[in-house]
Amino acid sequence: MKILLPVSTVCLALSFFISSCGKDDNPAPAKTKTELITQSTWKFDKAMSGGFDVSAFVPACWKDNIAVFVNNGTGTLDESAVVCMPSVAGAFTWAFQSNETILHLSAPLFPGGSGDFTLISLTETNLVVSQNITIPPNPPTDVEFTFKH
Repeated sequence: MKILLPVSTVCLALSFFISSCGKDDNPAPAKTKTELITQSTWKFDKAMSGGFDVSAFVPACWKDNIAVFVNNGTGTLDESAVVCMPSVAGAFTWAFQSNETILHLSAPLFPGGSGDFTLISLTETNLVVSQNITIPPNPPTDVEFTFKH
């Protein structure tokens, strides 16, 4: 019985020590929107309008574009293999506005659109923005664009 008491005490102390080692008393702070948008390149994933997937109406030359946001407020758009005419490739500046609810770019990502996007969500893997845009031959409509890494 004398041996059992110290062994159980040691086991109890050891289990407490092991369980306390697994806890992170200082969890990493959530990434800022700037950190999320600049951590990797972005490529078109899908387009939605009125609850419908309208990706088929998005020209192929827009779908393969790659956007890069740099944390100093600059960025580039690469047209990749399928180039639009006229091309939208090149450098731009960007900033979050209106309490980070608007993503403002100095140049539109899409012909027929503007440089201002309403920010719907921004996560480690997805950027979702919306904008009133004209995709010919359709009239102007609100389109929600999802980009992914």
